[in-house]
Amino acid sequence: MTRTGAAEAEATPRDRVHAVRHLYARRGDRPTTGDRAYALYLALLLGLVYVAPVVLLARASRPLLSLEPVGTAAPVAALAAATAVWAGQLTGRFWGPLVTEPFLLHVYRSTDLPPARYLGALARRRLAYAALGTLLAASTAAFLLTDLFDRPGPLALQGAALTAGLAALAPAAWLWGQVRPVADNLLLAAGTAAAAAALAPLATGAGLWPAAAATALAAALLGRSAFRSLPTVDLARLARESARAAEARTFALTGTLHHALDLYRPAPRGLPTALTRPDGRLRGPLAQGAVRALRTRGRTSAAVALLAAGGAALALGAATPGGGPAALARAAGAAAVYAGSGRIGETWRGLRDELIMAPLYGGRGGGTPARTLVWPVTAVVAVTGAAGAAALLARGAVPDTRPAHTALLTAGVLVLVLGARFLREMKTDLPAALLVPLVTPFGDLAALRVFLWQFDGLAVVLAGALVTYRLPAASATLTALALAAWCVWAGLRRTGRSPLRARRGRAG
Repeated sequence: MTRTGAAEAEATPRDRVHAVRHLYARRGDRPTTGDRAYALYLALLLGLVYVAPVVLLARASRPLLSLEPVGTAAPVAALAAATAVWAGQLTGRFWGPLVTEPFLLHVYRSTDLPPARYLGALARRRLAYAALGTLLAASTAAFLLTDLFDRPGPLALQGAALTAGLAALAPAAWLWGQVRPVADNLLLAAGTAAAAAALAPLATGAGLWPAAAATALAAALLGRSAFRSLPTVDLARLARESARAAEARTFALTGTLHHALDLYRPAPRGLPTALTRPDGRLRGPLAQGAVRALRTRGRTSAAVALLAAGGAALALGAATPGGGPAALARAAGAAAVYAGSGRIGETWRGLRDELIMAPLYGGRGGGTPARTLVWPVTAVVAVTGAAGAAALLARGAVPDTRPAHTALLTAGVLVLVLGARFLREMKTDLPAALLVPLVTPFGDLAALRVFLWQFDGLAVVLAGALVTYRLPAASATLTALALAAWCVWAGLRRTGRSPLRARRGRAG
C-alpha cells in the first residue's frame, strides 16, 4: 500500500469533512478580499450615518422602559425569553442552521459519511455565530431601551446573566425548529408560553435570576435534543430548502427582497370552486379575499396572531399616558400589524398585477383598488380592533384615558400601517437609478439607498409610530394620515399610475 493510500485509509470522518470544505472554500467564485472589505465598509457607513445618531439620541433621553422595580423586570424577562424561543423556531422552519450550499450538500450526500458528521460541524459553527449575534443584539437593545446597565449593581449583573441565557436559548430553538417535526414545535411553543406565564409572577421577588437560570437550562435541554435528532434529518427536504435558499439569496443580492420572499409563499390548497357562485358568477370582493385566505391556512393563522398581538399592543400603548413603555408598545404593535397585514391574503399581489398590467385587465379607474382592498382593510381593522378592545377590557379602566383619544390614535396608526403596506407591495423591479453612485463625504452611499428601498415600508411604520407618540391625539392622527397619503402616492408612482400624471394627461 502506498503512503497516500495509507493516509486515506487512516483519515477520520472529521478529516474528510474538513478536506471537502477546504476544497470548496478554494473554488474560483468565492468572495474575494475586496468583496469582504467592501461589505465591512458598508457596515461602517451604515453604523456611522444611521445607527450612531439613533444611539446618541437614545442615550441622551430617558429610557423607554425602566426595569429598576423588580416587579417590572421579571415579566419583561419572561416575555423576552418566550420571544427568543418563538423567533428561533419560526426562523428555523424557513431558514435553519443546516441550510448550506446545494453543491456542497450534494457532495456530502454522495459519500458514505453519516449525516451527523457533516451536519453537526455545520450546526455547531453556525450556532456559535448566532449566539454571538444574539448576545450583541440583546445587549444593545437592553442598553438603548432600558436602564438595565445604567449603573453597576445586582440588577446589571442579573441582566448580563439573562442576556447570556438568551444568547444560548435562541440558537438552540433555531436548530430545534428545523430538525423537529411540526407537532413538536407546536408543543414547544405552547410549553414556552405556559412557562413564561408561570415564571413571571413567581420571579418578582427574586429578580432576574430565575429567568436567567430557566433560559440556560432550557438552552441545554433544547440543544442536546436537537443535536440528537441530526441523524434523522430528511436530507431530501434539506436539499430542497438549500436550493430555495440559494435562489432567494441570489434575488436578495441582485434584485429585490420581495422576489426572494415570494419563494417562501405557501401554495394554496383546497376550495378549488369556492370563488364562484352556483350560477357561475364570481363572489363579492370580501368573499373572494376570505376564500383566498382560507386556502393558505398556516399563513392566515400567523397573520391573525400578528394582528391580534399588534392590536392589543397598539391599544394599550395609546391608552397609557406619557412615553416610555407606551411608545415602545405602539412601535412594536405597529410593526406586528404591518407584518400581519401582508400575510392576511394574496389580494395585495393581485392589486399590484392589475395596476401594472392595465392593458390586460382593462382600465377601471379607482374601482380596481377599491374592490381589491376590501378584504385586507376589513380583516386588519376587525382583528386589531377586537384585540385592542379585549386588551383594554382585560386591563380595566384607566383614569387618565379617554376612549375617543385611544380610538383616534389607534386609527391613525392603522391608516399609516395600511399606507406603508401599499407602498411596499407596489414594488416591481429594482430601479436602475438606485445603482448610480451617490458620492458623499462619507463615500458611496448607493448601497445604503438600496438597503433602505428594500425596507421602506417598515421604516415608515416605525418612524411614524415613534414620531407621533409625543404629539396630541389630533396632531398625531393628522401626521399619520399625511404619511399614509404620501405612501399611497409613492406606491401609485411605482406602478406608473400617479394621480398627478393622470391630471396632466387629461389637461393636455
